[in-house]
Amino acid sequence: MLVGLVGAWLGLLVGGRMDAAIGPLQIRLTIEPSLSGDSVLSVPPLGELSLDTHDGPFRLRGEVTQINASDARQIFNDPRQLNGLPERVTADLRSATRTLVLRAVGSAIAGSLLLGVFVFRRHYRRTLLAGGVSVAVLLAGGAAAAATWNPEAIDEPRYQGLLASAPSVVGDARTIVTDFKKYEGQLAKIVTNVSRLYDVTSTLPAYTPSSSTIRVLSVSDLHLNPAAWGVIRSVAKQFDIDAIVDTGDISDHGTAAENAYLDSIATLGVPYIWVRGNHDSPVTQQGVAAQPNAVVLDGDVREVAGLRFAGIGDPRFTPDKDTRDRAPPVSVKQTGLALGDLIRSQPADQRVDVALIHDPDGAVEVDGAVPLVLAGHFHRRAQHRLPGGTLQFIQGSTGGSGLRALETEKPTPVEASVLYFDRATRALQAWDDITLGGLGLTSASIERHVPHPAAGTPSPTATASP
Repeated sequence: MLVGLVGAWLGLLVGGRMDAAIGPLQIRLTIEPSLSGDSVLSVPPLGELSLDTHDGPFRLRGEVTQINASDARQIFNDPRQLNGLPERVTADLRSATRTLVLRAVGSAIAGSLLLGVFVFRRHYRRTLLAGGVSVAVLLAGGAAAAATWNPEAIDEPRYQGLLASAPSVVGDARTIVTDFKKYEGQLAKIVTNVSRLYDVTSTLPAYTPSSSTIRVLSVSDLHLNPAAWGVIRSVAKQFDIDAIVDTGDISDHGTAAENAYLDSIATLGVPYIWVRGNHDSPVTQQGVAAQPNAVVLDGDVREVAGLRFAGIGDPRFTPDKDTRDRAPPVSVKQTGLALGDLIRSQPADQRVDVALIHDPDGAVEVDGAVPLVLAGHFHRRAQHRLPGGTLQFIQGSTGGSGLRALETEKPTPVEASVLYFDRATRALQAWDDITLGGLGLTSASIERHVPHPAAGTPSPTATASP
């Protein structure tokens, strides 16, 4: 009996597995000894799904090893093929399982007979008895599986794996960085597809952009996240952006080595207007200025894409500190005052339309001098109407707070906004807030907003509908 059991087990190890094409997937099917039975589908590296389909002594395990690229491409190109996919998968799985069971039975019997020959030599009767033991075990095991077969177990799956412990997965920076190119491409595709969907319903009663509208993409706090460029490039293309405004912290430590990250600016195809953040050094500023389409503002006023921008860099350089939840130094307020003086000194026929500064605490110092001030720094998007009538627009982190977000318990959303300006009056008419779930999340949304007029100013011609 012992020889029969051990031989059957060894036979299962050798012949109780096979690779099969199940729909567009390549799956390795295995029959293995088990006290609890069950059926298990493993999808590395995400985890495994267990179904209590039957009781022991055998477990059916399937492991997805690869995706058939040609089959998957056909499904993507012609979604109608999804209609017959469940039936195809069922037929493939049934055929493969039937073949696997026959192979497993044959291998188990052959294993017991071969081990019997090896152990008993010329005692053929004992060898045949060992083979008989394996046949009896297989028949008993098959009968037990058939008697306890529960097809309704599909309604109560048990999942174990990475998705069940998302915080620890997000914290594993090495894994994310290894597959970052895949994540970067998928993130860009998400925002592209959501943009296309939104484009169909973008003729909202509140505001409809015309072909002459100036469209500005507001981004901030990229913090060296390479995926941010895919998002920016996708939005710039989908929304036909005229200029991109970045309110700082494009870098993390402001080193010369990080300037290689800035080369993507030249590939965006539109002007890139930038002010220095507290994580950006003078070296970073020189690197941005070296890009052919970059416009660096540091106490300057420039006209770009039909709008006049005034901006100033952050007075601090704190690459190794988190300053977001601390009171700003006096220098931040002084910088805001200097920007306000610069704006007020402009001739009446050359008034500034948009002010740029990194820290919102400095932005309040330009209240009343300019219609709109853009800032960042806090990694949280917000809009406020200041007492003097200036709309303060704080952008979130377009880099999802950078790769450092992997160390936090909750990923920071990837945020950017499309601002629509009337070309004749150069006034902000509306904006679209684009939000993507942070690393490890899959949500995406685009929301349309219309600015509420300040007290004493005329209302825009468009009105919000219920």
